[in-house]
Amino acid sequence: MAKRKSGRDVHGIVLLDKRQGVSSNKALQEVRHLFNANKAGHTGALDPLATGLLPLCFGEATKVSGMLLDDDKRYTVSMRLGVMTDTGDSDGNIVAEMPVPVFSEAVLQAALLRFTGAIDQVPPMYSALKHNGRKLYELAREGLTIERKARPVSIYALTLLAASDRELTLDVVCSKGTYIRSLVEDLGQALGSCATVIALRRTEAGLFRLAQAHTFEQLQAMSSEQLQAVLIAPDEPLRGVPALALAAEEAGRIRQGQQIEVGGGRPGPVRIYGPETFLGLGEILLNGKLAPRKLFLMDDRNA
Repeated sequence: MAKRKSGRDVHGIVLLDKRQGVSSNKALQEVRHLFNANKAGHTGALDPLATGLLPLCFGEATKVSGMLLDDDKRYTVSMRLGVMTDTGDSDGNIVAEMPVPVFSEAVLQAALLRFTGAIDQVPPMYSALKHNGRKLYELAREGLTIERKARPVSIYALTLLAASDRELTLDVVCSKGTYIRSLVEDLGQALGSCATVIALRRTEAGLFRLAQAHTFEQLQAMSSEQLQAVLIAPDEPLRGVPALALAAEEAGRIRQGQQIEVGGGRPGPVRIYGPETFLGLGEILLNGKLAPRKLFLMDDRNA
C-alpha cells in the first residue's frame, strides 16, 4: 500500500527573514505548517544566532535547492575582539580572553585585504560537516576535536561598516562553503588578538535579497490567498539558464523522458517550458537533440 502524503502539494520558494534563537530546521517546519506542505527543505542553514535571508523550498522547488546552496552569499557580521568561544559565536562558552592591541585604520584595512580574494579556510568544529558518519558539532559537544583540512573559499568583498575599541561590523560577500565564524576568528588573530561573532545577518543569497523576505510573524498573519501569492516560482532561481519553449506534443515526449530534435541552439543546459507550464531542466546535446535532465512534476495550476 502506498504511503499517504501528509499535507498538500505546494510548489515554490518562500523567502524567510529568520529570527534569532531558532534553528533553520525549526524555522522551516514552522513555515511548512502554515502552508500545510507535504515536502519542504531549506537551502543552507543559518546558525540559531544568525538572522536574515533563508530561502525555503516546497514541493518541486526542492529540486533547485542544491543550486541555491551553490549560490554566493552576503552577510553583515558584528565581531567582538579579545574573546574566543568554543562555538565561534556568542552562543558558546568563552574559552580564551586576550588583550586587544591598539591598531590603526591602515592596519585594519590591510588585515581585511589579506582575507579578500581566494583563501583557504579551516571549517569550525561546530559545523555540520561529517567525520566517519558523525557531524562535527556532535563530536565537539563531547569535547572531541578532529583535525580538519583547509578548504578553498572566495571572499569577493570585505568592507568595514563600523568600528569601536573592541567591536567591528563588516559587510561580507562570499562564495558557498564560507564559514563567517572562521573568518572572524582568523581576522581576530591577524589583528593580534582573538574574536567571536556577536551578530550575523544574511542579506543576500544568489538572486534573492533580504528586502524580498517575510518574517514568520508576517507570514502567520496572512490568509491562504496571500500565502499563495508569496510563493516564488521554482524556475525563478534558474533565470540565468537559457529558456526553450516547446509545443504540446514535444512537451509530452519530454515528460516521458524521451529525447527530441530541436534543431539549432547552443549545446548546454536549458530551462524547458511547455505551452502553459515549466517542465524542468534539459540539455541540448552536440547532436542537436534535447535531453530531459531534471523534470518538475507540476500541473498547470502550479505553474
